[in-house]
Amino acid sequence: MAVMRGGRSALPSPPWPGKATVTVFAIVVFGSIVNEGYLNDSKESEKFCIYNRNHNACNYGVTVGVLAFLTCILYLALDVHFPQISSVKDRKKAVISDIGVSAFWAFLWFVGFCFLANQWQVSKPEDNPMNEGTDAARAAITFSFFSIFTWVGQAVLAFQRYRIGADSALFSQDYTDPSQDSSMPYAPYASEPEAGPDIGGSYQQPANAFDAETQGYQTQGY
Repeated sequence: MAVMRGGRSALPSPPWPGKATVTVFAIVVFGSIVNEGYLNDSKESEKFCIYNRNHNACNYGVTVGVLAFLTCILYLALDVHFPQISSVKDRKKAVISDIGVSAFWAFLWFVGFCFLANQWQVSKPEDNPMNEGTDAARAAITFSFFSIFTWVGQAVLAFQRYRIGADSALFSQDYTDPSQDSSMPYAPYASEPEAGPDIGGSYQQPANAFDAETQGYQTQGY
C-alpha cells in the first residue's frame, strides 16, 4: 500500500542502495579492463586485449561499463527528484522507464559476461606468459556476472513500485492529491455569540414572573 506522508499519498522510497551497487559494479568492470586489460607485446608496438587478443571484447566491456555507470548516475538523480514530480504522467513514465532500462542493462550484461568468459577461456597461454592482468580480467568477468542479477533486481523493484502506484491510484488520470484538493468540504465552524450589551430590547421578562411569586398568597382581614 502507498504510505501517507504529510497528508499526501506517496510511493515507497526508491531503491537507492541497489542503484549504488550496480554503479560500483560498472566501475569495477570498465576500470579493470582499462587499467590491466591491455598488454604489451615485445614483437608489436601496439597493445593487445587480454581476452584472446580480441579488441572487440575489451571495447565491449569498457563501453558497457561506462554507459552503465552514466545510466546509474542519471537514475540516481531521478530517484532523488522523484518525490518532487507532481505530474501523474511524468511519475508513471519515470517508473516505466526504470523497468525497461533495468531489463535492457541486465540483457547487455548477460551478453557481456558470455562474451568475456568465452574469450578468456580460449585465450592462449603464450600470449601472456607472465600472467599479467589475470586478476583484473577475472574481476571484470565476475562483476559482469553479478551485474546481471543486480539489474534484474532493479527491474523487479521498479515493477513493484509500478504496481503499488497503480493500486493506490497514483497513476490514475483521475487522481487528485488530497492536500491539493480545494473542493474538499470543511466542517462548518460554529462560533459562540459574543457577550455584550443587549441592543434592541431583545431581553424578555418571563411572563407572569411576579404572579408566580405571589401565587398562593392571600390577604387577610383584621
